[in-house]
Amino acid sequence: MAVATAVTPHPKTPRAAQAPTDVTVVDPALVRRAVKAAALGNAMEWFDFGVYSYIAVTLGKVFFPSGSPTAQLLSTFGAFAAAFLVRPLGGMVFGPLGDRVGRQKVLAVTMIMMAAGTFAIGLIPSYASIGVGAPLLLLAARLVQGFSTGGEYAGASTFIAEYAPDRKRGFFGSWLEFGTLAGYICGAGLVTLMTALLSSADLLSWGWRIPFLIAGPMGVIGLYLRLRLEETPAFAAQVEKAEARRPKVPLREMVAGQWKALLVCMGLVLVFNVTDYMLLSYMPSYLTSELKYDETHGLLVVLGVMALMMIVQPFAGALSDRVGRRPVIAAGCAGFLLLSVPALLLIRQGSLLAVALGMGALGLLLVCFTAAMPAALPALFPTRVRYGSLSIGFNVSVSLFGGTTPLVVTALIGATGNMMMPAYYMMAAAVVGGFAVWRMAESAGRPLPGSAPAVEGREAR
Repeated sequence: MAVATAVTPHPKTPRAAQAPTDVTVVDPALVRRAVKAAALGNAMEWFDFGVYSYIAVTLGKVFFPSGSPTAQLLSTFGAFAAAFLVRPLGGMVFGPLGDRVGRQKVLAVTMIMMAAGTFAIGLIPSYASIGVGAPLLLLAARLVQGFSTGGEYAGASTFIAEYAPDRKRGFFGSWLEFGTLAGYICGAGLVTLMTALLSSADLLSWGWRIPFLIAGPMGVIGLYLRLRLEETPAFAAQVEKAEARRPKVPLREMVAGQWKALLVCMGLVLVFNVTDYMLLSYMPSYLTSELKYDETHGLLVVLGVMALMMIVQPFAGALSDRVGRRPVIAAGCAGFLLLSVPALLLIRQGSLLAVALGMGALGLLLVCFTAAMPAALPALFPTRVRYGSLSIGFNVSVSLFGGTTPLVVTALIGATGNMMMPAYYMMAAAVVGGFAVWRMAESAGRPLPGSAPAVEGREAR
């Protein structure tokens, strides 16, 4: 387990030049196990949450019957966006709770809630069976998903960041998004397989339920993994500092006391999530509903892009440890600002090669965020309020901008007829993200605020 040791400076060393006396020495095997368990649990959560996007066209026909495919898609993405509206509430509950009772316990609860909400979707009767009750039940299940997700990403990234040694926090943090991509790939792969093997009638009748019903057993596995985790060294030290009492932090301190860091966090999360949901959640539906692209081939392209991102992800995380978080995130912002239009023009050509090249370019730019953000965001806040402040800032930004991306872009295209709206939206997000990068402090290779320096056991020797 993690051990906090006292490192005594040489007696002749001037006080001003002495290093901090407390250093957290972490067993490398324990770090890997913590990262693995958090990433696997995250993969299962995002399989549940992401599969909704991949089967959105079919869900529109099942729950929102209408003569207009665009209206169906808008209704489906409206339910998708509704889950994001309750994420700040989830963040306000789970974040402070994570700072009070511990990261591990809260992450176990979010796992249970997400699995239950997703499993429930697979049991809802269709609109043809119970009428308006069907979309209302779908909305209720989505709200449960959104509430639980309010404590998920901030908790998982905080957990990994507080376990990782300072010199490798970017590398270990990148595995969190590796897990997210793995969950997305499993979700997209299953939907692709179903659309290839099932007839349209079977998919509408019962096939769409399969991905949601799988959430039950997956949730049990994820819960088991998270219950085996130990609490992070930083939180354990915080509790010990509070004389063995659970620290109680007012919500006002998490917001008003951290308002500058919260604004930077929201700007970084905006560009991260707008581009993420645009590429991984909206683009499959864009290819199918707006460009009339074959549904199976569109999902296969997205699968290939995510597989490419997974390969690059750990290397980009390690790069952020070497050159810093700011240069990596800034490169992603500049890339989206300059290449969004050319990439979308390639995608709009419609050929498999052009779509793959355009999506691949956007995917590689997105890696700049997925690799660096899990380490950069927790470093914005001190240990005492890290989970709570990050949950609030992250979820408010996602709710207002990230999760609404499919809905807003679909509505903009419907209102203007301009098929380039996805590119313009990503460019605007890149401008906001660039300003946030300019205001953030570099955190690579440095201790987390409020925590002692963290090293691996071999580094301490």
